[in-house]
Amino acid sequence: MTNYTLYEEQTAKKLLLWEKELLKSPGMLEKASKSISSRINSIIPDKVHQALTTAVKGIVQTSLFTMDYIPKNEPLHGASLADSDIRAEELLSLYKKIAAAEGAGTGAGGIMLGLVDFPVLIGIKIKFLFELAHAYGYTTTNYRERLFILYVFQLGFSSQSKKLGLLNIVRSWEEKASTLPSESNQVDWRQLQQEYRDTIDFRKMLQMIPGIGAVVGAWANYGLLDELGQTGMNAYRMRRLQDKGSFQE
Repeated sequence: MTNYTLYEEQTAKKLLLWEKELLKSPGMLEKASKSISSRINSIIPDKVHQALTTAVKGIVQTSLFTMDYIPKNEPLHGASLADSDIRAEELLSLYKKIAAAEGAGTGAGGIMLGLVDFPVLIGIKIKFLFELAHAYGYTTTNYRERLFILYVFQLGFSSQSKKLGLLNIVRSWEEKASTLPSESNQVDWRQLQQEYRDTIDFRKMLQMIPGIGAVVGAWANYGLLDELGQTGMNAYRMRRLQDKGSFQE
């Protein structure tokens, strides 16, 4: 790490700790939460799952093949990692508030609006990741940068069995990007949607309970954005260090 500034050296050390935390086995509470969520998912009608799959596919395809999510501001080219981190923290604070407000509104509506909240929250998350890319100096007009966002998005919610594979893709992105297809028709949209729903924890299920949904919805969305924010920021920190030198475990 001889080419790194002191701040970058400290960041590299923090990234190693984050990776270990990311890959550790789930605890009892996480296992119980997933079990309850899976049972609830199993009784939701298939047509609801199909609608959610269509929504997920639409949002992800929009992010990959249109300009809708591309921020108006230019990427922060040439900014130090410290300055990019400051901008990223500002974005995360803003988007946590946006997600909390949306969760409170849909949470007040019970089960039906609670189900609507899932695809809306995905859109908020994707928009945040596009903004985050620009904070770290990467332009989202580049198709493969948008694919990177999709991998970071998946890393933020994937099951423990898939985190290592996704993390390895993020770690070796330049190599991976050169092998990616030019189209997204190889994405298993149904699996992506099911993985997303199965991994959404007990907080989102509580949101559908009448009377407490608004409060829980705000709390759940705020927490989920915070978790995605940490994943996204660390993924881009890793890339910045890789671009400058050789970040290795």
